[in-house]
Amino acid sequence: MSAQRNNVGIVVAGLLLGILMASMDNTIVATAMGTIVGELGGLDKFVWVTSAYMVAEMAGMPIFGKLSDMYGRKKFFVFGILMFMLGSILCGTATSIVQLSIYRAVQGIGGGALVPIAFTIMFDTVSPESRGKLGGLFGAVFGLSSIFGPLLGAYITEYIHWEWIFYINLPLGLIAFVMIAFFYKESVQHSKQKIDWGGAVALVGAVVCLMFALELGGKQYAWDSGVILSLFAGFALLVIAFIFIERAVAEPIIKFSMFRDRLYWSSNAIAMFSGAAFVTASVYIPIYIQGVFGGKSTDSGLVLLPMMVGSVVTATMGGALMMKTSFRSLMIPTLALLTVGNILLTTLGVESHRYTVVIFMILIGLGIGASFSVLSNAAIFSFPPQERGTASATLNFLRSLGMTIGITVFGIVQTHTMMNRFGKLFTADEIAQMPKDVNLKDPRAILAPELRKFIPEPILNKITSGLSYSITHTFAWAIIPSALALLFAFFMGRRKLSEMEHAEYTPSSH
Repeated sequence: MSAQRNNVGIVVAGLLLGILMASMDNTIVATAMGTIVGELGGLDKFVWVTSAYMVAEMAGMPIFGKLSDMYGRKKFFVFGILMFMLGSILCGTATSIVQLSIYRAVQGIGGGALVPIAFTIMFDTVSPESRGKLGGLFGAVFGLSSIFGPLLGAYITEYIHWEWIFYINLPLGLIAFVMIAFFYKESVQHSKQKIDWGGAVALVGAVVCLMFALELGGKQYAWDSGVILSLFAGFALLVIAFIFIERAVAEPIIKFSMFRDRLYWSSNAIAMFSGAAFVTASVYIPIYIQGVFGGKSTDSGLVLLPMMVGSVVTATMGGALMMKTSFRSLMIPTLALLTVGNILLTTLGVESHRYTVVIFMILIGLGIGASFSVLSNAAIFSFPPQERGTASATLNFLRSLGMTIGITVFGIVQTHTMMNRFGKLFTADEIAQMPKDVNLKDPRAILAPELRKFIPEPILNKITSGLSYSITHTFAWAIIPSALALLFAFFMGRRKLSEMEHAEYTPSSH
């Protein structure tokens, strides 16, 4: 029995390493992008470095989730580790932005397998009474990765070389591979069915069209251009095709019948809307702090530290309390904190004190943390082992989709508001006095300390004021998804994790 416990501990450690590696990747890369573009060139294409990863990861999540239900978790989790490591090696050898983007897509395929399957293996492997505690630990890893990613990325880029932001994945991946490949024993009883290739192609195509439309719209192409409208039309047609295919095939990638379960559909809705609200705070609080208080962009990890500490606290508490209280009772108060935090963010201005921002960030963190641990357990709760991979992957897919759409929609709101504000604040003479490198359309470009020192103080004050106004206006719009997430929490019912305690349980079962 002790050997079995040791094996479970090793397996969980391997799963946590896999999640840490995949969830930390984008934040590490974002911090180093300035240096990478400076060395490789391709400023006009750098957005693809992130987009390629996200497209591959999002498209892969539901597909790998379904495949893990059909053929077993272990082989696809190990495949995810190996693909992620291969992509990391290739990324470190890239000599152009186009190459790097292609290699990032390879990494994304691995990430699409790692994130949803890791949680499903944990749920299958550990005893019911341990699931809450470990679910909290898994949720805490997501929060911690947001802190350590930017800090690690900044340190490696500054003191070693940018290639090592990718090579650092190799020792982590190797340890995770050994832990899972040699210590995770799963049953050979799987629900083998025909692969839904039509659904897979339609889903990948829809995700690709949507992501390209969101990334290119308002940047390379106008939102009403033929290219962007065609991409949105392609997305709509492929979604319709996907729905028809999924309703017709025997074993669909996403089972719509699963959404008849109230706890499941409400958990997915909360994940999508809370993800959109949280990512808005994560993106714009650092810009606000840097724009109003000054500072370097490489401090972004420290800027978000209070928020992430708050998220780790409620992720851990949510996991620990799931056995004692209902999922709904945990989500309602935490999502209320998220909504209140978003409301308070709208009160910020150029005169606000930094400590005030820290308090608001802690509230946002406390508000989102429980969703990382509680929702993953709630989504899997109602289904037998052969459907848990699909359930977990769909939740992660919709959370990522909510975050992606949130970044784009609120980005449009912020830019539009800021430009309107600048139009009222500046005269033509003042605009002419600005350094040539200052691009008022890009909030990040006007934050660089090396540029700000050349801007006359009266003009800089107006820039700061316009930027601050646009960000708080964006926070006001972010109240909508946070309030919707809170509303859906009331539909979760009164089920709690302890109700599974007496269900049939086999530690090594799939």
